[in-house]
Amino acid sequence: MKLSERINALVKLGDQLLSGDEFLEALMHRTYHNNKWFTIENQKQAVNAIGQLFLEESKIRKWLNQYSIPDLTPSSKKVGIVMAGNIPLVGFHDFICVFIAGHQSIIKLSDKDPYIFPYLLKVLTKIDPRTESYFEIATNLKGFDAVIATGSNNSSRYFDYYFSKIPSIIRKNRNAIAVLNGQEDQEDLLDLGKDVFNYFGLGCRNVAKIYVPENYQFDFLLETLHEYRKIVQHNKYKNNFDYNFAIQVLNKVPYFSNGCIIIVENKSLQSRVGELYFEYFTDIESLEKEIDSRKEEIQCVIAKDGLLHTETLPFGKAQQPELWDYADGVDTLGFLLEMG
Repeated sequence: MKLSERINALVKLGDQLLSGDEFLEALMHRTYHNNKWFTIENQKQAVNAIGQLFLEESKIRKWLNQYSIPDLTPSSKKVGIVMAGNIPLVGFHDFICVFIAGHQSIIKLSDKDPYIFPYLLKVLTKIDPRTESYFEIATNLKGFDAVIATGSNNSSRYFDYYFSKIPSIIRKNRNAIAVLNGQEDQEDLLDLGKDVFNYFGLGCRNVAKIYVPENYQFDFLLETLHEYRKIVQHNKYKNNFDYNFAIQVLNKVPYFSNGCIIIVENKSLQSRVGELYFEYFTDIESLEKEIDSRKEEIQCVIAKDGLLHTETLPFGKAQQPELWDYADGVDTLGFLLEMG
């Protein structure tokens, strides 16, 4: 297939996702039965984000303008994709990159998200049967020329060893952070709530820690985030919240809470479910040095425009990455094109 034909197939897939699909919704219910973290609402959010941000023609062309891509791939390679299962369809961007580059994906699905992705591939083959030669779903990866693997810090050590002799992108744990200066209004903090609570905070782009100025008053933040209180109606989230709340009380750790989030001072960038870590800062210059020193742990930084010299995203945009917002800052498409 020519590049233009692959783009056209993706655009048509996006149109179908946004137009509604009864069978897809049935698979969402099956997925929820298999994994209670993947609520119908969260799956629909992921599907809509893919349709609106990844499969919209103008966005695809804007993304690809950065690259020199031949209309026909000189030499197609087989690329293994080990997909994570922390949030729905989290590996779809990697698939798009491999497909656009003209290579073949060998996909190892997460057992937490085994139903939706194969269906999307089936829809793609109905749109253009030639796409079928560009991917396969495999129980075990073998016969690949390169690999893209996403997992925890522990699994990444295994990946580093196992895939050490081939070109690879190995992703580890990361989280988003947010920087507040105390001048945020209610709309800002409501949008911050999206960054914290979307997908129950399980994504690598979710804000797991905030930096606040010394003597920051948490009352307004707690009051605003209480608008997301319905999240504790989800049994698995509630169980985590209650457990972590009990740990803070038993260990006599100071905390702030509003019944749906526990805010705890902690230097770690990765908080537990139901918690949001914070750390005080004295001045922006020192904070930016701190952020730079920990950039390998940070997926993205959320703050008001102009507050930092560091590249930031607006409140509410953490879980709305564009095609060019690469995980871990590694240019996946560039990596794949160099293999051609």
